[in-house]
Amino acid sequence: MRLSAKNVLEGTIKTIVPGAVNAEIVLTLPGGSEITSIITKSSLEALGLKVGGKAYAVIKASSVLIGVD
Repeated sequence: MRLSAKNVLEGTIKTIVPGAVNAEIVLTLPGGSEITSIITKSSLEALGLKVGGKAYAVIKASSVLIGVD
């Protein structure tokens, strides 16, 4: 797999919460951090994602926002 994105994080699927249109996927990264993504249900099915399986979080953004109170 070749991608233009520079931030590719491998993890293990911790939870999948399917909704009417989208699904929430939580990946546990090495070291215990977690990252959550919302994907379409059709993508969930096409990718064959299962709890305990390996997957990649691919992050490509032109800006990352940080805020404080």
